[in-house]
Amino acid sequence: MEPLHIVGGGMAGSEAAWQAAEAGVPIVLHEMRPKIGTFAHRTGDMAEMVCSNSFRSDDDERNAVGLLHWEMRQAGGLVMAMADAHALPAGGALAVDRDAFSAAVTARLRAHPLISLSGEEITALPSSGLWIFATGPLTSPALAQAIRAETGAEALAFFDAIAPIVHADTIDMDVAWRQSRYDKGETEEERTAYINCPMTKAEYEAFIDALLAADKTEFREGETAGYFDGCLPIEVMAERGRETLRYGPMKPVGLTNAHRPDEKPWAVVQLRRDNKLGTLYNIVGFQTKMKYGAQTDVFRMIPGLENAGFARLGGIHRNTFLNSPTLLDGAMRLRSRPNIRFAGQVTGVEGYVESAAMGLLAGRMAAAEARGRRLPDPPATTAIGALLTHITGGAEAKTFQPMNVNFGLFPPIDAKGGRRGRKDRYKAYTDRAKADWLDWLAATRLDGAQPAALV
Repeated sequence: MEPLHIVGGGMAGSEAAWQAAEAGVPIVLHEMRPKIGTFAHRTGDMAEMVCSNSFRSDDDERNAVGLLHWEMRQAGGLVMAMADAHALPAGGALAVDRDAFSAAVTARLRAHPLISLSGEEITALPSSGLWIFATGPLTSPALAQAIRAETGAEALAFFDAIAPIVHADTIDMDVAWRQSRYDKGETEEERTAYINCPMTKAEYEAFIDALLAADKTEFREGETAGYFDGCLPIEVMAERGRETLRYGPMKPVGLTNAHRPDEKPWAVVQLRRDNKLGTLYNIVGFQTKMKYGAQTDVFRMIPGLENAGFARLGGIHRNTFLNSPTLLDGAMRLRSRPNIRFAGQVTGVEGYVESAAMGLLAGRMAAAEARGRRLPDPPATTAIGALLTHITGGAEAKTFQPMNVNFGLFPPIDAKGGRRGRKDRYKAYTDRAKADWLDWLAATRLDGAQPAALV
């Protein structure tokens, strides 16, 4: 059997390689790092997490991303298995030790007998063989140019930002305290997974003033891309109104200051554990485009972070993606070159989990094609099926923008004679999706697969 070539070793490429290899198809996984680096990556490991260390909510009963977690676990997903193995306490969210997670994904891929890793940079679109391009938002300039030349259309783009990471031992715990919002979590460790820094009204107003006045990285001349609303820089949020942050990432609800329980903070900055040792914490929701010098000055205005040491400062980078409803068919293949599939964030899904999910699906589809079959599309009632529908025709091509999974992408639930409350409606979505996903998995199993143990 000819090998399936996968370009890009991020979340989508890693998951695609695993799924196809588990179906008995030989894989060549091309990852140019660390020989050729990017703005955001630090290592040559697969599935490196360059922004948050969170896979978001793990509630598979009433949350769309939690449902996506569940579907990937049922499909033997490598990304979810390694996330579970290296999970950190994070209340109702699934957060991981980012370095241990990516090292584990890399080790599993290297150890698989059907997967070969290549450090070669791919700069052109091949005319033969089966390929998956999962190069993500930081597709190399040469390959991006090849894609533009082939499609005859400019790739769309927006700007993405990353949040800073703080050394835990530099946080003043006489000011800050540990607590998950609404005390979420089954164990004490989970209920205290976040560090909270309180602000008075005067401190908040001074912080907003400094934030708005700080030196920032601006678009270059001719760059007109916007921001993805799910990852807005805090400065952009502040520009939309002085109270925006207080009703967003700095909302004080569900928290009680352990040092001053009778005083209600005006705003709260939360930090979430970033590694298993608990030595690093990222500032939740604090993606930023401030220049480095300004970041240290402004963030040290936060009570408890006056002497903060930063393991990594925030930043902003260009994020490219395809107009997938126009360019891709229902099987995620490039219409002009059907031997090529695209997967992951470059297709216009947003988020680690969504990217990995599209890699999972692309890997299974490509493996089936390599074995002379074509998989039916997963039902649009499932989380993975809803994402596929969105990027391959469900979205309006003229206004296409990256999208996180959400129940608005799912076919509506029949109320059957009465209106459902939101919680009941979301539970109905997940119940329907789980049944349909299990049916699809059972109907599309590739004979000859030899699954490897994930744990």
